[in-house]
Amino acid sequence: MAGTSLLALIDDIATLLDDVALLTKLGAKNAAGALDDVATLTKVATRKTAGVLGDDLALNAEQVSGVRADRELPVVWAVARGSAKNKLILVPAALAISAVAPWAITPLLMAGGLFLAYEGFEKVWHKIAHKPAAAGGPAAVAHGERVKAVVDPNVDLVAFEQEKIKGAIRTDFILSAEIIVITLGTVAAAAFPTRVSVLVGIAALMTVGVYGLVAGIVKLDDAGLYLSRRAGDAAWPRFQRRLGRGILTAAPWLMKFLSIAGTAAMFLVGGGILVHGLAPLHHGVEVFAHWADTLPAAGDFIAALTPMLANALVGIVAGGLTLAVVNLVTRMRGTAGHDTAGH
Repeated sequence: MAGTSLLALIDDIATLLDDVALLTKLGAKNAAGALDDVATLTKVATRKTAGVLGDDLALNAEQVSGVRADRELPVVWAVARGSAKNKLILVPAALAISAVAPWAITPLLMAGGLFLAYEGFEKVWHKIAHKPAAAGGPAAVAHGERVKAVVDPNVDLVAFEQEKIKGAIRTDFILSAEIIVITLGTVAAAAFPTRVSVLVGIAALMTVGVYGLVAGIVKLDDAGLYLSRRAGDAAWPRFQRRLGRGILTAAPWLMKFLSIAGTAAMFLVGGGILVHGLAPLHHGVEVFAHWADTLPAAGDFIAALTPMLANALVGIVAGGLTLAVVNLVTRMRGTAGHDTAGH
């Protein structure tokens, strides 16, 4: 009887161990599935925020330019710390909104898309209305002030740097808010732990990625200058000098490309958010793309291109209309203030 009881106990223990092993496997499988969900949603959010990332990169590289070469990296580091603090505010706020008022995500997303379109159109309009080379124009004045701040020993460079850092952090806050809102729209239907993981991951990835690239971009000219001055007649020094001259030639064009690509992406991303948020417009684009797909020649190409062109067009139109409204309100306020002062 004792032997039978011992064998039964051993059998129960073996069964229990099998159950534990099975539950462990299921838990590991569920954990792996959760990690897969986080990875997948992070990739989707990264693609959706790529347009804002490009603009963030170009704007921050432009913001930190104009300081002395030996102060560029400290300024980038200061802005990166400010960006991290911005995200420490924005990520909990986004999570609170998703938990307390999930209905607000779509309106916030639409507002963010409209702001992106407006900002992109405002940049284009500013380029058209204010020629950079115009004597006495805003761009010329700003450039002159930067040059004066760098070369004039009487100018407080610390205060100048602090102003540039504050301006860059303010710009980062706006663009970071766009990134977080777009990411929140992507993970709105996911479980809360997944939302937390994706938002934190995107915030960290964007901060490290943007400011790592900004640091590399602002030091490109220094790297090119260093390589172009390499001495020696061997093949390797000659190659380094050619590479350095190539970097010096390409660096300004890279900045121009980033600025243009960032602006175009703002129309595409902002317009895409608006199109997806307005059901009739989204349905109309889908109908047109389906019709284009039936065309005998290049139908597939036109059908694939239709959503992108529609997003860009909606972004341009929405940005132009928003800029017109903003300018009208600004003028009305200015007129009202002048009238009040006159009376």
